[in-house]
Amino acid sequence: MLLSLQQLKVMSAIEHCRTAALGGHVEACADCGQRRIAYNSCRNRHCPKCQGAAARTWLAEREADLLPVGYFHVVFTLPAEVAVIAFHNKTLVYELLFKAASETMLTIAADPKHLGARIGITAVLHTWGSAMTHHPHVHMIVPGGGIAPDGSRWISSRPAFLLPVRVLGKLFRRLFLTRLDALHDAGRLSFFGSMAHLGDRRAFLRHLSPVRKKRWVVYAKAPFAEPEAVLAYLSRYTHRVAISNSRLIAFDKNSVTFRYKDYRRDGANRQQVMVLAIDEFVRRLQPTSQGDQAI
Repeated sequence: MLLSLQQLKVMSAIEHCRTAALGGHVEACADCGQRRIAYNSCRNRHCPKCQGAAARTWLAEREADLLPVGYFHVVFTLPAEVAVIAFHNKTLVYELLFKAASETMLTIAADPKHLGARIGITAVLHTWGSAMTHHPHVHMIVPGGGIAPDGSRWISSRPAFLLPVRVLGKLFRRLFLTRLDALHDAGRLSFFGSMAHLGDRRAFLRHLSPVRKKRWVVYAKAPFAEPEAVLAYLSRYTHRVAISNSRLIAFDKNSVTFRYKDYRRDGANRQQVMVLAIDEFVRRLQPTSQGDQAI
């Protein structure tokens, strides 16, 4: 498996985190003389052992932004046909995903037929699913209301309804595909291997033809009860890595066994166990080392 220089740096940091390779310091008790060696952390943002403190710091800084209102959880997901394009053009397409999703929310919320207000958004980009497969999507935390266009008052949404998801999906699809077409037309997209044929304009348009007609699903969850619950929920998404140590069940020189959630199932059946060969586990881990983002 060929890794980029950046991916090699990430893997090296994770491998050497809290080991003698990074040095450390000695802690000693002045009374009993007991000594303990504490090895240094790598502080790499992709390391599952180093993100707890960073997440707590990030969330503490966000506390001042919370309002005493209910909050909604909204998710924008790219269809599989578009996700494969994102895999080859991560920086451009992830940025486009952020912009199209946020513009969709702001536009529909400002429409007098819906909320008629200027809203605020906290958005987190995830590029992977629970099974560590490429699955780019944006999680948003949105207050249940916004400021009137003239700034004179607060306009509240309905208690369990923010914006119509079908309307959001249609605008998101149009904004995203229009700008994706423009990127391809400008020659800014690159394709490799089995997807190299998408560099051809006609092949690219044929590939996207089905997604222009299908429904792009936008998920919206009922509001949280208290702002504190928003922070508790968001803490599971900010500074999150592809897989935490707590999900690992077993590993040896041949395979890795871990827990994941299958969102096609309900209840207790959602929790599943997967066994991957070492090479496949590392392959799935690598695409996540491209830098998920939060705004």
